[in-house]
Amino acid sequence: MKLSGLGRRATCLPLLGLFILLLGAYGFTISAADRYHLLKKVPLASARGGGDYFDYITVDSEARRVYVSHGTEVQVLDADKYTLLGTVTGLKKCHGIALVKEIGKGFITDGEAKNVVILDLATFKVTGKVQTNQPDTDSIIYDPVSKHIFTFNGDSHNATVIDPVKQTVLKNLDLVGGVEFPVADERGMIYDNNKEKNDVVLIWPVAPAGQPVAMDMDRKNRRLFSAGRDPKMLVLMDADKGTVLQSFPITDGVDAVAFDPSTALVFASTEEGMIHIFHEDTPNKLSKVQEIKTEYGAKTMGLDSKTHNIYLTTTKFGPKPAPTAQEPDPDPPVIPGTFHLLIYGY
Repeated sequence: MKLSGLGRRATCLPLLGLFILLLGAYGFTISAADRYHLLKKVPLASARGGGDYFDYITVDSEARRVYVSHGTEVQVLDADKYTLLGTVTGLKKCHGIALVKEIGKGFITDGEAKNVVILDLATFKVTGKVQTNQPDTDSIIYDPVSKHIFTFNGDSHNATVIDPVKQTVLKNLDLVGGVEFPVADERGMIYDNNKEKNDVVLIWPVAPAGQPVAMDMDRKNRRLFSAGRDPKMLVLMDADKGTVLQSFPITDGVDAVAFDPSTALVFASTEEGMIHIFHEDTPNKLSKVQEIKTEYGAKTMGLDSKTHNIYLTTTKFGPKPAPTAQEPDPDPPVIPGTFHLLIYGY
């Protein structure tokens, strides 16, 4: 989806120095990945109004904050002490959080309310709302090139473009299918996974992955990492040509992918309770370096680019109910009051 307006659509290093630079980076990251483990489990209070639905995690590495989506609230934690700094309340069912730090505002998608809630990043107070009127207003990003907010509305099969300064909707972009998590290349292009059509918008097929929902990008080398649920695969794609360069099997229920450019590591977290870690050996080659067993339901993830820690949220679940004609594959029930944050690092 090339955005034109609002339309759709040499310096040489000595060889020895370059070799040492590459060896240090790749040697460090692979050994570091082998040591990723659980650092801490942080219990979090139940959201006001009940319910333990949870979705995206956003990490502000510079300000040392972690924004955790949790039903009717967004809980803001200190990224080092893991203490609660504040809570954004009054939501119906929140999903994603985007930060526009140059204006000191955050934007939260409230799917059931069909709107985007605006908060002051200094006080965590709600200062306004932008009504999208789109069912399932879900994932959200800020594009620093166009300086617009984009929400991706799954059931509506479209994206809403918002001016964060004027706090108004500029237009809706029809994306024809079940849109999921997007990524901006910071050059004016936005890519989004389409789980119904099994492609990426700027439309490219992601086979052998299917129902793609999670994505991140190596912006320097123009590579996309897209992960799908059926078939359960993570694929490496050329962001300019749309070709799939590699694919890897992953576990069930992937919901987040994160790329750490300073370690060249790619993380994929799944509902089954696994983090799959890959290393980008070259722009055309990933290698699997580690799999971490986490907890069932820990599918959403945020990356701290400063510490290289990764954050996941989940709850405890009861026994899975017996299948019925109406619900052939029922989800296990959430045990109230068990929501928590998991921090992994090395």
